[in-house]
Amino acid sequence: MASLHVLVIEDETAARQVLATAVREAGYFVDAAACAVEAAAMLARGDVDVALCDIQLPDGDGIELLKQSRSSGFDTTFVMVTAFASVESAVEALRAGAEDYIIKPVRHAEVLHRLSQIETMRGLREENSALRRVVHGNKPLYSCTSNEMCQVDRLIEKVAPTDRTVLVTGESGTGKNVVARAIHDRSARRDGPFFPVNCGAIPDQLLESELFGHTKGAFTSADRSRKGLFLEADRGTLFLDEISELPLHMQAKLLNVIEDKQVRPLGSSHARHVDTRIIAATNRNLRALVGEGKFREDLYFRLSLFEIYIPPLRVRREDLCGLIQFDLGINERAHGGKRPWRLDPDAEAILLAYHWPGNVRELENVIARACILADGDRISLDELPSELVSANVRPAQTKATTGACDSLHDRRRTFEAEVLRNAIEEAGGDRKLAAARLKISLSSLYAKLSEAGDPHEVSTHSEHDGERHEMHK
Repeated sequence: MASLHVLVIEDETAARQVLATAVREAGYFVDAAACAVEAAAMLARGDVDVALCDIQLPDGDGIELLKQSRSSGFDTTFVMVTAFASVESAVEALRAGAEDYIIKPVRHAEVLHRLSQIETMRGLREENSALRRVVHGNKPLYSCTSNEMCQVDRLIEKVAPTDRTVLVTGESGTGKNVVARAIHDRSARRDGPFFPVNCGAIPDQLLESELFGHTKGAFTSADRSRKGLFLEADRGTLFLDEISELPLHMQAKLLNVIEDKQVRPLGSSHARHVDTRIIAATNRNLRALVGEGKFREDLYFRLSLFEIYIPPLRVRREDLCGLIQFDLGINERAHGGKRPWRLDPDAEAILLAYHWPGNVRELENVIARACILADGDRISLDELPSELVSANVRPAQTKATTGACDSLHDRRRTFEAEVLRNAIEEAGGDRKLAAARLKISLSSLYAKLSEAGDPHEVSTHSEHDGERHEMHK
């Protein structure tokens, strides 16, 4: 089924009705206008894809309609129709921005052929735009090994082929935008547009226009009409990040769009059907905000129909090695593939031991900074932020304050012990669970802790582990 919105502008009643019927039967959505004033009002809505416009109208000139549409910022494609063929009028129409020129009497097969060509070209432009966004700024979902992220990936695979609204939750920096993009890329809308918008970064007075569009003159500074992101993302996906920051009056409008699949631009009395999938994201507890009266309950239930929670990096440390290599690869490609960076063992130990409060985004930034600072192909402690290094070295375990310098073996052993202690802490003191998460044996964990010089801690926890073992017998 074709999807263009076509406006037939023709003053002769019979010709207008017959042409409109032929276009409609071909599967297009059709409106018709008998004069310039009526056509201008319909064009001002900003939702007409193609105008089949007679040059000679009883109250105006079709070419002037074309010029007005262009000056208003509309993306309407004009095909001019006239019985008064002349080189001058054809040249003027094309110079004004017309796509083509048809001579009366109009042959319906020719019109439908032109519409098919226009639809193909518009589709190619949208596809090229989507490809540019993928090449210049959209990363694939990284490969992870933790059970938590494997579950996230399974949920993406389940929901992506549907058109369901999805709510992505998790702390700041966990990669909610990456998950949203993955849902779009694995869906039937993958060739359509993907538009992300940060609801907390746009002033309230501009947000409605940004999302729903406006007509020329809708407010003081509206010197031209604008479609808005819902119409721009038609047949694609709109990603509403920080949805919790959406004002209450905008929440009501968003709910109407979700329920009715229609958008009404500011200043317009006409609503247009949109086929836009919505993915929302937040780092806040929406249910708690509902209880506080800061978020609409009906909108919450609409958005949370299918929720994907992304756990913080500190509880899925199995993913760290893969993420580090992924980020190193991203930076290698960013530098033309000429610098395959590698981490020194002590630098890698620091990265693996750190608790990453800023999650994946913080890791990305640290790796990018280190790659910029590195003189050769190796990243050492010198390229890591000082606060990150100091956060992973206990004062009793370093001689930095005395001016002494441990050997590489000693430093690596110290950092490795820190990784083990962090894993034990995150496992609630359960050494067996910590060893399983680190993919080493329990005896290896004890041996490494003993090597780090803390036999009391090892013996104490060995007793506790033994007690737990006895309790399970």
